Amino acid sequence: MRKLLAIFITVTLLSGCQTAEDGLTTRSAPVAVTGPAASAIASDMASRLAEQIGPAGTTTLKMEKDSSDFATALQAALKGWGYTVITDGNVGKNVRPVELAYSIDGADGQVLARLSTPSVVLGRAYATTAAGATPASPLSIIQRN
Repeated sequence: MRKLLAIFITVTLLSGCQTAEDGLTTRSAPVAVTGPAASAIASDMASRLAEQIGPAGTTTLKMEKDSSDFATALQAALKGWGYTVITDGNVGKNVRPVELAYSIDGADGQVLARLSTPSVVLGRAYATTAAGATPASPLSIIQRN
């Protein structure tokens, strides 16, 4: 009787581990966001980042050098908010820049934009058109200690 009960419990637990063929995947496809869509996404994300990381006059941001439309638009948007953006790695002696990483991925016909610093991660999905992009989800904010 105990063997039968043990087999029943094991089968029950293992059946919960099965996944459907059309389930969610963790992979996302890199997307090239260009023109008005890149500018709209960069502007929105830069404004949201400015709300989280503090005053522009005292914060210098360091990004990887990238010539993509989104990277260019993000740099311009951050500079528009008054931040100093460094992409060449040359930092002054008394300057402690905040590392800024970003990613743009495609999922389910939308674009997922993410900005990361050591203290905060922002993410949002956007619906893109030839005329620009509009937020398709609420802003996701993760605070790091």
